[in-house]
Amino acid sequence: MNKLLLRWFVFSAFLLLMCGVVAHNWLRAKPMADPATDADPHMAMTKLRPPQPGDKARADAIVAAAKKAAERYRDYRKAEADGYTIFMPEQHQNVYHFILESPASEDDERFNPDQPRGLLYTKIVGPTPGYKLIGIMYMARYGATEEELNARVPLSIAEWHVHLNMCVPPQPEQRNWLMGDSIFGLNGSITTEQACTAVGGQFKPHLAGWMIHVYPFETDPAKVWSPGMGDDHAMEHNSMPSMKM
Repeated sequence: MNKLLLRWFVFSAFLLLMCGVVAHNWLRAKPMADPATDADPHMAMTKLRPPQPGDKARADAIVAAAKKAAERYRDYRKAEADGYTIFMPEQHQNVYHFILESPASEDDERFNPDQPRGLLYTKIVGPTPGYKLIGIMYMARYGATEEELNARVPLSIAEWHVHLNMCVPPQPEQRNWLMGDSIFGLNGSITTEQACTAVGGQFKPHLAGWMIHVYPFETDPAKVWSPGMGDDHAMEHNSMPSMKM
């Protein structure tokens, strides 16, 4: 009987240990924010936290740095001269992203508000076409933890977002799929790799990691850190592409 009890105790302890390991690995692998499947299967966002001491001061410092960068790059030609490249200029977009290519390791190791990875412009049409700068975009790797994102920009102030489940059409140059396409892109009905493969598309489970927008020229504090969903900038999710396809 004693041997039987001992074996039962050892087996129970082993099961508890294995359950703990599985739970720990699951929690580590879990995304920082679950996709809003009921509303938008193509986007996940962090949730706002209660304010902590020092959060506002940190956020204000980032906005100040973003404003300096924005002043430097009001002229999009200066941005291009400094290495920023426009993402998919041939596609109609509400907002065009000029991206500064950088090794992934740099996003993992440092956050430099003075040198944003992305610049946000609206297109100017008319006799003197060009681009008007409206905002700044900072980025972080997809695998970043919530604490890492919070260390960059306080989660009590702003929300990071990540684009998910995009199907690129088999001949993307033949359609305006990036915005307003009911099948492909970040506004399309296809949200799984299986469905995308079935129509000959290329599936992207996520695009370029986490992103956050700053509008340093806004006078309304509520709009400075607007996540871009239905705001005055018309920053719908399907107008926010990544730096690479």
